[in-house]
Amino acid sequence: MEYMLLRHRDIDNLNQIDTFLKEDGFEGLKKALKMETTDVTNEVKAAGLRGRGGAGFPAGVKWSFMDNNNWPHYVVANADESEPGTFKDREIMESNPFQFLEGIAISSFAVGANAAYIYLRGEFWEVAHFLDEKIEEMEKAGFLGENIQGTDYSLKIYTHLGAGAYICGEETALLESMEGKRGQPRVRPPFPPSEGLYNKPTVVNNVETLSSVPYIIKNEADGYRKFGTEKSPGTKIFSLSGNVNNPGNYELPLGTPFRTLIFDEKYGGGIPDGKSIKAIMPAGASSSMVVATDEALDTPMDYEHVQDVGGSLGSASVIVVDDSVGLDWLIAKTMDFFHHESCGKCTPCREGSYWMKKLTERIHSGEGSEKDVELLKDVAYQMQGTTLCALGEFSTMAVVSSIERFPEDFKA
Repeated sequence: MEYMLLRHRDIDNLNQIDTFLKEDGFEGLKKALKMETTDVTNEVKAAGLRGRGGAGFPAGVKWSFMDNNNWPHYVVANADESEPGTFKDREIMESNPFQFLEGIAISSFAVGANAAYIYLRGEFWEVAHFLDEKIEEMEKAGFLGENIQGTDYSLKIYTHLGAGAYICGEETALLESMEGKRGQPRVRPPFPPSEGLYNKPTVVNNVETLSSVPYIIKNEADGYRKFGTEKSPGTKIFSLSGNVNNPGNYELPLGTPFRTLIFDEKYGGGIPDGKSIKAIMPAGASSSMVVATDEALDTPMDYEHVQDVGGSLGSASVIVVDDSVGLDWLIAKTMDFFHHESCGKCTPCREGSYWMKKLTERIHSGEGSEKDVELLKDVAYQMQGTTLCALGEFSTMAVVSSIERFPEDFKA
């Protein structure tokens, strides 16, 4: 299969503008600038591109929600990449940056934005400096700045560093952080396409989502839909980690089975040291623990089928767990993370994550009782559906699913 996003693996020096231009770089942008803005949005909508940051919401539909009675408009690229087990966006930005920046330019043109921002997590400061250089190269080549390619359209792209907070991966907390406020979620509605950055209509899309846009405009919706499934078209980068021989990023069509990703010699290469696979976390630390049955391993990795085995695709950060790992230990680790990263704005998450952390530590240390396990599950259930943003809900997923699906790990 040809790479759509990880093209640098086939093409040396793709992060150099001369090489990128030789490899049909910016053809999508050139084509978009000759189209009506609504036609660009409709093409992305027809392609069925779904948000790659975790929610899976259709990108073209999000663009179409922009309030045209309120100006100016903004585009923000979410490069916070804070989910444990996710490391795909950094590879794109470092090795295929111009395709990412081209995607930002196309989306900005489509929604009428003359300023776009890349919000990077604080640890990505080197990536931010690198992108600043690439933005400057694009401006010199006439693909950014004033009157792009001789048209009436102008665009400036800026990088913005956060401070390494998990919560700032949530789009409204990200916008608060960009405005110089504490990175905490906003009450919604209004949603960002109505009132986002500086209370103006804003599209927030993930790095991988935006990097998919140039291919769609260049090859049109039908060309993009040659990959993936009807409801989950295109390719996806799967960040594979955990107890697997070959961890790394793998770009595959959506709908590829878990078994192929984890066991095929071209990809994960199986489980080390002759151990057996026990569980899969298909969406990083914030996902449910899926029992690694034959049915689960043969399940297509897309936005609809992963739900059939009690999980979600999310950002597709697939963490493999082998039979040597006690899930009481694993959820104690995840709860330590979520408690630390809770912003504290809403009571259910602030207090619930504290109690879940204490209970998981007590159980793992061998000082807990079966009543503690029931209390842990009760606290998690009370958090679900009551928190201001998804962080609180996500923190309960591994806890509840582990207790229900692997009770022997807690009884032990």
